[in-house]
Amino acid sequence: MYRIATNEAITFINKRAKERNVDIDDLHMNSVYSLQQDILFDGDSIQLLLQKAIQKLPEKQRLVFNMKYFDNLKYDEISEILGTSVGALKASYFHAVKKIKEQLENH
Repeated sequence: MYRIATNEAITFINKRAKERNVDIDDLHMNSVYSLQQDILFDGDSIQLLLQKAIQKLPEKQRLVFNMKYFDNLKYDEISEILGTSVGALKASYFHAVKKIKEQLENH
């Protein structure tokens, strides 16, 4: 079920970007901008920086990071959802964390 929802969300985002004739990365950054403008968002500046850093990740790393960090899924579960080996997922997560850390330290 989770895999279906993930695939549908990815398809929707890609379709939305194509319809608007916008690069997928620009669409992701637009979502961060929308978050900044949302009056209901009560996060602090660190949370906003984290979200910006996550949006800059390649799609696969972003998916793995979100599933592992926010959804607390195990690598076996993520592997089943994304159809990727556990080793590849661990590498993606490692690289995502490294990139996020660099983004936060440079800001």
